[in-house]
Amino acid sequence: MQLKPDQLAAQLQQGLAPVYFISGDEPLQLGELADAIRAAARTAGYESREILVADTGFSWSALAESAHSLSIFADKKIIDLRLSAGTPGVEGAKALVAYCERPPEDTLLLITAAKTAGASLKARWFQALDKTGCIIQVWPLDGQNLMRWLQQRMQRRGLHAEQEGIRLLASRIEGNLLAAAQEIEKLYVLYGSGQLNNQQIFDVVADSSRFDVFKLMDSVLAGRASRILKILSGLKAEGVATPVVLWAVTREARSLIRIKSALSSGQNKALVFKNNQIWAQRQQLVNDALTRLDESELNNILNISATADRQIKGQQQGDAWETLLAICLLFSHH
Repeated sequence: MQLKPDQLAAQLQQGLAPVYFISGDEPLQLGELADAIRAAARTAGYESREILVADTGFSWSALAESAHSLSIFADKKIIDLRLSAGTPGVEGAKALVAYCERPPEDTLLLITAAKTAGASLKARWFQALDKTGCIIQVWPLDGQNLMRWLQQRMQRRGLHAEQEGIRLLASRIEGNLLAAAQEIEKLYVLYGSGQLNNQQIFDVVADSSRFDVFKLMDSVLAGRASRILKILSGLKAEGVATPVVLWAVTREARSLIRIKSALSSGQNKALVFKNNQIWAQRQQLVNDALTRLDESELNNILNISATADRQIKGQQQGDAWETLLAICLLFSHH
């Protein structure tokens, strides 16, 4: 059974499943969901816990051994299995399928993993976990989902703010939920429970936004100049290497050129997007960029990117960050 993160609490009240699989790349949500499952299990009498870390050199026979070993301290046990990747690998897949075929009584298997790729959703091991227990996939929050999460988090601390204040908080911590939780705690410590005004939030909350090159590319495709400026400044301040930013920019430009060429030859757009790995959540952004930019403008972006490459290598004078900004702003040309 697949659940959304906010559905877990209700499911736990109905009774524990034998297996929980939580995956994602947002550590705060991942950790808190796992904590909630462990807390519910302790309440239900699962007093013993064994932690297995499936990293390099891990033997998957340890899972079967743990499942069938009796604890001298408690009748009920949690097996806390932590995957270093989003998938268990070949041997791990076999071990998980075997476990799900005959899950031991009085044992709860909690698996936490990195983000699981879409291709794994049809894998036998994933289907076995889905059939036997609960699967929760955690996604980064943005837009209204982030606003809702912040509001709920504040309410748990007895804090209330106007929508403008919550938007301000969201703009300061976007991409970093751990920082968001810390800032909400800071607001609670300073002001206690009750209504917060916008100035209080403005005065207290530090700018903890954590942007990456992929968020930058979304803004580039959307043509959002002010957001491009903010994200690029953040990347520079965090010490992100200029070649990484240049790689992302040129990759996007070449992808748009390939898509334009395929579409102009009469190919089906859905097939072209699939062949270029443009998934559903990015298709509107790519469509906007295709409409806004012609092929000559995209080739000009690649030409200026060559200048940035030479600046990065010290072969040409100039500030590579300024050139990267100019390249990104060319994407927002209307």
